[in-house]
Amino acid sequence: MSTPFPFTAVVGQDDLRLALLLNAVSPAVGGVLVRGEKGTAKSTAVRALSALMPEVDVVSGCRFSCDPGSPDPGCPDGPHEPHAFASRPARMVELPVGASEDRLVGALDIERALAEGVKAFEPGLLADAHRGILYVDEVNLLHDHLVDLLLDAAAMGASYVEREGVSVRHAARFLLVGTMNPEEGELRPQLLDRFGLTVEVAASREPDQRVEVVRRRLAYDDDPAGFAARWADEEAAVRARIVAARELLPSVRLGDGALRQIAATCAAFEVDGMRADIVMARTATALAAWAGRTEVLAEDVRQAALLALPHRRRRNPFDAPGLDEDKLDETLEEFGGSDGRDGDGGGDDDPGPGPGGGPGGRPEPDDAPQGDGDATARPEAGEGGEPQPSGGAGERSPARAAEPFRTKVLSVPGLGEGAAGRRSRARTEHGRTIGARRPRGALTKLHLAATVQAAAPHQRARGRSGPGLVVRRDDLRQASREGREGNLVLFVVDASGSMAARQRMGAVKGAVLSLLLDAYQRRDKVGLVTFRGSAADVALPPTSSVDAAAVRLESLPTGGRTPLAAGLLRAHEVLRVERLRDPARRALVVVVTDGRATGGPEPVALASRAARLFAAEGTASVVVDCESGPVRLGLAGQLAGELGGTAVTLDELRADSIASLVKDVQGSRRAA
Repeated sequence: MSTPFPFTAVVGQDDLRLALLLNAVSPAVGGVLVRGEKGTAKSTAVRALSALMPEVDVVSGCRFSCDPGSPDPGCPDGPHEPHAFASRPARMVELPVGASEDRLVGALDIERALAEGVKAFEPGLLADAHRGILYVDEVNLLHDHLVDLLLDAAAMGASYVEREGVSVRHAARFLLVGTMNPEEGELRPQLLDRFGLTVEVAASREPDQRVEVVRRRLAYDDDPAGFAARWADEEAAVRARIVAARELLPSVRLGDGALRQIAATCAAFEVDGMRADIVMARTATALAAWAGRTEVLAEDVRQAALLALPHRRRRNPFDAPGLDEDKLDETLEEFGGSDGRDGDGGGDDDPGPGPGGGPGGRPEPDDAPQGDGDATARPEAGEGGEPQPSGGAGERSPARAAEPFRTKVLSVPGLGEGAAGRRSRARTEHGRTIGARRPRGALTKLHLAATVQAAAPHQRARGRSGPGLVVRRDDLRQASREGREGNLVLFVVDASGSMAARQRMGAVKGAVLSLLLDAYQRRDKVGLVTFRGSAADVALPPTSSVDAAAVRLESLPTGGRTPLAAGLLRAHEVLRVERLRDPARRALVVVVTDGRATGGPEPVALASRAARLFAAEGTASVVVDCESGPVRLGLAGQLAGELGGTAVTLDELRADSIASLVKDVQGSRRAA
């Protein structure tokens, strides 16, 4: 076994180390979610924690790590002999992002269960993690069905494995630790709330600290065992402090004053439900025990709020997580206890960015008079004469997006086989059963009726003499199921002068932002291509981070000519590359434009030829028609016909609009 990097040798990352240690002191805190950019010692610190965890007593021979003091009465390996126990280190079990359901929860031998009625069960990772640590790296990329299983186990403290009426249950209580890079996509709100604490980590900008990080890492790589030996005393001291804090924890008093501060803080930040209050109380108690005190102080409540609330107060997927520390200090002072401590350890400091480390909010709207921009507001202005390069004359400062709204569902026609999601129909491992087939590889979802039907004609030939059904491997049938998949939603946004009117571009951005919110909820990948002036740019390559797309959209400037053909060709190239990377994920192209094409020789003809490339390949597409005013040319509708898709207006895009939007974005083909 390789020697882990010592926990005490991690440079900086004080919040991360504190959050992990508090969970080691009190596992009831509920785990840690570590958010941050790559290369910030997230995984290193988590893996190092397992070496500091106290040993656990387990029933000898039990595959489910039952506590000999109170064994699980429903343990599949029970009943257990009394006084038969052994001590072992606490386990840290890693859940791979691509793990199967059977690997996570365990598997039943379906053939033996049907033929013999025997519950032959092979435990999964949840059983291995019981009374230990379950670590999920890149937890935001975990498949939805695995997330559902984790939520069930975390809520009930047990795992249930069911196959066609045969079920096994075992205890599954573990410390859940996840790491993620927000640039790769956000986490489902249900799972996000299951993490007791959250920590934002970032690489230090101090040269001396960065030098020390490199020095220690190189020393560890050269001689892992020797490096660990040099930190053995520090590791032993922290391990002893964890044991002492655990012993002190039951004696820690959470007074009424601290409870009022906790309740007031959660109310002030408008968190949902009561879980935040409970987690804050447990965290503040663990902080007091870690400090060697038996009384919870206001400073403990303040630190608990900074760790437990940032990920619970978010109201919008595109809002950066964080906490207003000035507001926190005011709340704690207003509801301060009689000891006079108000936890204002940082009240006079420069507040800087919040714990989330996010940007300082949306850009302010441009309140300058609009009279000097009338030329770019008219469709014909900014599109005659010489081409205007990006950033040249005619460019306008970014318009602020209008308020987002709930959109109609846009889906890709047909039946796909892509990544699990919530947009288009697809063959999946989870969903409604639509048929049966012979299994290819390991059987995962048994179709009981089809299996019995396949085995029934052969019972006499197989010498059946008892009540059991004689089942052979060839009789087993896999259930074919239909669910939903996530798609690649590629936005192609017209940012030219014809779209540059302040009010109009704000409405366009609001519509795209609404579609981005829909993509976030449906677990899509998104990409953003913009075109204006004389060229098209890939503002955001396809990614799972919808937040990043929203940021790029917010700062999108406008002005210049309308190189529609360049935008379509650039989008076509993005799709070509993405098909090589992820061939199973189907694409939906959303073109946001008024349909005009200017600049260069024969711009309309070039745009028409570019659009027909998408139609020839059968790429699903929809055109959001942004044309406004009493006189409409209908150019966006013509573009949609050449793309082989359909056109919708901004009003029709709203879910609550009177106009009916066809969900199959290629429905217009059948009418043509």
